[in-house]
Amino acid sequence: MEKDGLTIVYTGKGKGKTTAALGIALRATGYKKKICMIQFIKGSWHYGEMDSSKRLEPEFEMIAVGKGFVGIIDDKSSKEDHKKIAKEAIRISNEKIHSGNYDIVILDEINYAVNLELISVDDVLDLIKSKPLEMDLVLTGNYARDEVIEVADLVTEMREIKHPFQHGIKAKKGIDF
Repeated sequence: MEKDGLTIVYTGKGKGKTTAALGIALRATGYKKKICMIQFIKGSWHYGEMDSSKRLEPEFEMIAVGKGFVGIIDDKSSKEDHKKIAKEAIRISNEKIHSGNYDIVILDEINYAVNLELISVDDVLDLIKSKPLEMDLVLTGNYARDEVIEVADLVTEMREIKHPFQHGIKAKKGIDF
């Protein structure tokens, strides 16, 4: 086992942050590492990784905690409801990080949760600072705060150059969700 785990951040306005984290999970399951992915925003919609993640069990566990995307047209939840759920996601994250059961924990869209003021940057920094030394921690979502970038070991910014949505092409099953 490696001596020190990494804190990895995938951020930026381009597509591929969750996909990159799932790539780590796919690779790590090949080495029988134990991975837990906690999704902070997604949850009310059906998307491909909900089903495909089951194929990676028992090494990979995915927990969708969020109530769906915040503030979009069909969002029927109050901001307070989203905040309660995000706090629950922090509690679950803390529990999973300190359980001793995982080599890698992925906090999907946690940076969005901070940007939407559902949780504080201090909540995120506490998770990073308290993680076991040997654990790898992956954080995704646009708007990664400078404080998070500063303490991370690896930060990749996804930059959109061209996107099919700009040409009226809607999200595609298996590619976007």
